[in-house]
Amino acid sequence: MLKDAIYGGVNAAVLTAMNPDLSVDLDRMAAHSKWLLANGCNGLGVLGTTGEANSMGISERLSIMEGLTQRGIPGRVMMPGTGTTNIPDTVLLTRRAEELGCRGALLLPPFFYKNPSDDGLFAYFSEVIQRVGGDIKFYLYHFPAQSAVPFGIDLIGRLLKAYPGKVKGIKDSSGDFANTKSYADHFAKDGFEVFCGDDGALHSLLNAGGAGCITAAANVGCAVSQIVYSNWNNAVGADAQVTLAAIRKAVVSAPLIPGLKALVARNTGNPAWHNIRPPHLALGAEAQAKLFANFDACGVALAAAA
Repeated sequence: MLKDAIYGGVNAAVLTAMNPDLSVDLDRMAAHSKWLLANGCNGLGVLGTTGEANSMGISERLSIMEGLTQRGIPGRVMMPGTGTTNIPDTVLLTRRAEELGCRGALLLPPFFYKNPSDDGLFAYFSEVIQRVGGDIKFYLYHFPAQSAVPFGIDLIGRLLKAYPGKVKGIKDSSGDFANTKSYADHFAKDGFEVFCGDDGALHSLLNAGGAGCITAAANVGCAVSQIVYSNWNNAVGADAQVTLAAIRKAVVSAPLIPGLKALVARNTGNPAWHNIRPPHLALGAEAQAKLFANFDACGVALAAAA
């Protein structure tokens, strides 16, 4: 396990709470964030894929970062997603994240134009890093199934050489552990923080020199994730990983974001958690029943949430 990682440990890819009119419910999102921090999370990945960030405008993203800090969520525990398809918005969001106390930001590549060259991606990130300035660290978001723009070893190595201490880590949501491990094998020795997006890979990644996880299922499985993290090098962690992998399998048995919102709605007793922005749709009753049965079979009792 990588020691002294800035975001080392369990980071939830935090759901965004919404009102019936699909505006953001900051009070409920802050309450969920506090519950996560009290039940196993070391950090919070807000404004990511699970948080429906790409269904939100720039002003909304700013208001979420600002609103959470105003409601008692320390900026230092948040790693907001600030990567967009363009340089100015990415710079604006990342600068504001640092002003609010965030130590790092998670950046998707510029994902609209397909098949960009490494030279083009290097030029994009160079512009962003130089324009943002400051001390905030940059974490790359590798999610080729969604972005269709991968981060290869050569590009990462080039960024690390050009911007030492600034490009600090990567979240790998490829679902390919060999790829995740390759990042750790190449760069963890230099303090590069590698995070898995697949809960099923947490124990293996920690034993390969990774820093932890940034995952959707941590919205409901963070207590188990923390057992794995805290016991990464013993049998307790290995046993907990079996449960964590089962949680992940259960959660992805339904469409991920609607399913997680349904689970949190059940746990909190608040049906407002079903509110979700199109093109996502809330789960129907039959799909919910199947998801709940799959999750309950994992034997995990969630702590009461506000």
